[in-house]
Amino acid sequence: MEKKEKAISYSHILKYMSVFGGVQCLSILISVVRNKLVAVLLGPNGVGLISLFNSTIKLISDSTNLGLSMSAVKTISEHFDSGNSEKVTYLVRLIRVWCLFTGLLGMFVCLVLSPLLDSWTFEWGDHTLHFVLLSPVIAMMAVTGGELAILKATRKLKQVAWISFLGVIGTLVLTVPIYYFCGEAGIVPSLVVVALLQMMLPVIYSYRYFPLNLSMSKGLYDDGLGMVKLGVAFVFAGIMGSGVDFAIRSYLNTNGSLGIVGLYNAGYMMTMVYAGMVFSAMETDYFPRLSAINSIGEELNETVNRQIEVSLILVSPLLAFFMIGLPVIIPLLYTSEFLPLTGMVQIAILSMFIRAVALPIAYIPLSKGDSASYLLMEAGYDVVLLGAVIWLYDAFGLTGAGAAITFAALFDMGMLMIYMHYKYNYVMSRQVVKYIVLFFSMGITAFLITFLENRNVYWIIGFVFVLISSGISLNILRRKTGLWNKLKSKLIAR
Repeated sequence: MEKKEKAISYSHILKYMSVFGGVQCLSILISVVRNKLVAVLLGPNGVGLISLFNSTIKLISDSTNLGLSMSAVKTISEHFDSGNSEKVTYLVRLIRVWCLFTGLLGMFVCLVLSPLLDSWTFEWGDHTLHFVLLSPVIAMMAVTGGELAILKATRKLKQVAWISFLGVIGTLVLTVPIYYFCGEAGIVPSLVVVALLQMMLPVIYSYRYFPLNLSMSKGLYDDGLGMVKLGVAFVFAGIMGSGVDFAIRSYLNTNGSLGIVGLYNAGYMMTMVYAGMVFSAMETDYFPRLSAINSIGEELNETVNRQIEVSLILVSPLLAFFMIGLPVIIPLLYTSEFLPLTGMVQIAILSMFIRAVALPIAYIPLSKGDSASYLLMEAGYDVVLLGAVIWLYDAFGLTGAGAAITFAALFDMGMLMIYMHYKYNYVMSRQVVKYIVLFFSMGITAFLITFLENRNVYWIIGFVFVLISSGISLNILRRKTGLWNKLKSKLIAR
């Protein structure tokens, strides 16, 4: 019976990661087309300008959203799993009212601080009006975060997947014509249009299940304060994360150039977004499940360890393929002007192997509402990342920045393992340790292959290695989930 339950659990994890991973793959393929066109139309300088605007907007948003998008998932998940539909409906109304308030607050802050944002971000030109025009984006981001939190907490996961997919398609269709006709002058309008699209999609889906009701009551204020207290740590963590992101890009802009910012942003996107698609798929299903566990001990450890196992199994062949294929992938995603970031991305991809282990552990304090522990872990990581990027960029350029990302990830994993063992009695299983050794070794091997100078030898060995890595992962999945038997039964049925 125990083995059957484990098999079902592994199958559940694989099912939802496959659903969201598949959507992410399709989204990334569309993003490849979009980023290619944007890189051709705007070049590194234009990509750098988009990066500076986005990082500044995110900083203001994270500073004013009160962490509701995270605390809402935890709060609603607990009542949704207990079947208390009346309480869930009430909480949905509460979240919408508070998200609307925080959105208007963020918009106001951006308007007031727009002259300061211009002086902090740029050393050339006057971009105050740009930040004024971008202020509605922050309000829309708050509403978007609230509606997505409602859908995730109530397990409307397929709808979340569709929202992600349609958002990417819409972004491609709307932004490329703007950049084509307006060039860099179209960056601000495109950011506003995309924010509107990304808000409307979850609103449409969410309102089907929970019709809009913004009526006010005293309880909404009092209960909302309770969620805000939980979300305060998310706010400070978001401020630190966005602040570090903002500081790194500002430093590169000041000590390098706008083009360097564009290259760094492209490399960061390729590593943290494209290579990290499995983690995005994981968060949508994993966090609500983890939040529903009310105790610490065996069940918590088992849930976290299984998630680490599946993440490592799935991510390893993808990262090996990505790392070895970069000489072709970078011109495909962008242009040959972005090839100088190859070294940065190849070493930064190693951080994704580490992240496969660290991220499931990092969700433990989030699921328990332990805001202090979450804030402490995020602060440690952010400080190390900022210092490492500045130090290693000065010494080794963009490749050093990639090494800094991997170093910070390694520090983060060690810090999380020690602290979560002390705080929540988290114990890494022998199986997880075995997979860490196996897949980390494969990641280092893939990285070493990138140093081969003979191109023919490079591609032959790289291709064979990716096949071996994929075969190992598929074999493990077959044993853990009965995947092969399921495929055979479907083929026979046909």
